[in-house]
Amino acid sequence: MRNNKKTDTPTPDSIEAYIAQFPVDVQKILQKIRTIVQLAAPGATEAIKYQIPTFVLDGNLVHFAAYAKHIGFYPTASGIENFKNELSSYKSARGSVQFPLDQAIPFSLIKKIVKFRVKETNNKARNSASKKSKG
Repeated sequence: MRNNKKTDTPTPDSIEAYIAQFPVDVQKILQKIRTIVQLAAPGATEAIKYQIPTFVLDGNLVHFAAYAKHIGFYPTASGIENFKNELSSYKSARGSVQFPLDQAIPFSLIKKIVKFRVKETNNKARNSASKKSKG
């Protein structure tokens, strides 16, 4: 773990270390989200970015984090926009959504969003590669 210069609290250097800092009930939720992302995005790599768990696939795919009263899920603005109807009952912003810890976490929706982000990322990578080859 590294120290965060802003808060002097240790910044975890792995997703395991990040998850381990929370109570067991929250750890189970975070681990389930991690497993969902691993299965829905098998080519993605794990990292800690912005001091939170991140999956990377040709750029940031999704981030997630635990807070006192909610799980933050960050699938970029397109991930939020594409699922705005399903996410309408949750507090959200341009690229983030909050899933309250006192409610059931919508794991199947998280999986759908991750699969959407994988497809979107793969399409962007393909389009970028075809532009370079034509260039």
